[in-house]
Amino acid sequence: MRFKPFLAAAALVFGAVIAVGGAVAQGAGRPAAPASSLIDLNSASRDDLMSLDGIGEVRANAIIRARPFKAKTELVERRLIPESLYEKISDKVMARPVPGQPAQPPAKPGQPAPPKRS
Repeated sequence: MRFKPFLAAAALVFGAVIAVGGAVAQGAGRPAAPASSLIDLNSASRDDLMSLDGIGEVRANAIIRARPFKAKTELVERRLIPESLYEKISDKVMARPVPGQPAQPPAKPGQPAPPKRS
């Protein structure tokens, strides 16, 4: 049975990889919120939006009127909320693509946006 020491060593290495991988996945001690618990800017109700810190009735209504969003960063780009507030809520929101519209990645700074087809 020459494989027992090999299996024991492999199990130790595998366990170490799992432990380190879990620590790396958590980042700086801040676990990422699961996608199911994120608030979708394109479909959330006014009450759902108002559950976010710093979003009251006026901002929630403005977000609803500004739909659809291609990316959650558009909250700041369109001046719907200040950047300081965005930093507080960015890990709690997402912008899921609207069905029927092709998903387009946001343009990189310094590059012209692709021409729109009509």
